[in-house]
Amino acid sequence: MNPSENVKHPAALGVSITWKGIAINIVLAAFKLFVGIAGNSFALIADAIESVSDVFSSVVVWIGLRTASQPPDENHPYGHGKAEPIAAVVVAIILLGASIYITTRAIHNIITPHQLPKAFTLYALLVVVVVKEMLFRRINKVGSEINSTALKGDAQHQRSDVFTSLAAMVGIGFALVMGQGYESADDWASLVAAVAIAWNSWRIFRPAFSELMDEALPQEVVNEVRSIALSVDGVLDIDECFVRKMGFEFFVDIHVIVNGNLSVREGHAIGHKVKDEIIRRKRGVYDVLTHVEPG
Repeated sequence: MNPSENVKHPAALGVSITWKGIAINIVLAAFKLFVGIAGNSFALIADAIESVSDVFSSVVVWIGLRTASQPPDENHPYGHGKAEPIAAVVVAIILLGASIYITTRAIHNIITPHQLPKAFTLYALLVVVVVKEMLFRRINKVGSEINSTALKGDAQHQRSDVFTSLAAMVGIGFALVMGQGYESADDWASLVAAVAIAWNSWRIFRPAFSELMDEALPQEVVNEVRSIALSVDGVLDIDECFVRKMGFEFFVDIHVIVNGNLSVREGHAIGHKVKDEIIRRKRGVYDVLTHVEPG
């Protein structure tokens, strides 16, 4: 297996879908801002702000994917994979900032009298919900396929835009049905959306931070690696096995027990077979450090 090909392919997929998301979000942000201003709806304006943050976060993800796809070099012998979860953390911070801004503006509008939103803003939001849900599903699918924390985080960012749009639809609809005196329903909807955005921020931040801290992966991943190693002829048992994620790939450290009467050459050969077999059978494994111990 060529390691460079193992890295390049997922990065190319991620970069492609990220650019499509950026283009769509630029159009949606302009559309929502125009309709929000024309239709006197801060909920829709807040939704536009969220789309702008989507654009910035997608650019950050793109930078992270491009950096993470670079091969190891003298200064980064383990590659640049950490750039990917770092990008996800930045996306989470951008989301939190958008949530705080929307909250402060919504509170200001609640205590400041203003006109009812226009009915046509509901139709605009319906279009937005459909487009953003489709974008979320596509980005999330690619993120899962290439095991990208940053891309899956960006997908959740797109989904948060669906929540803000739905909240805006409810708020605008309530204000229009109830009429004068309920103008602030639109702004209360913005507050609900801000909470949803903040929650998504945490959902993105948590796994990305865990990856940066080399938190243990789910036990089933480790068990799968151990099972593959035990299937190699000459391996009597597994002493220790550690798996950590870096960007798109996994790095494995494993201690295998072999017959203590074998020569150093024979034990070394078994260790190499363990490495080759894990890389061949476990998708996403970039390298395996095998330590051979006598049994």
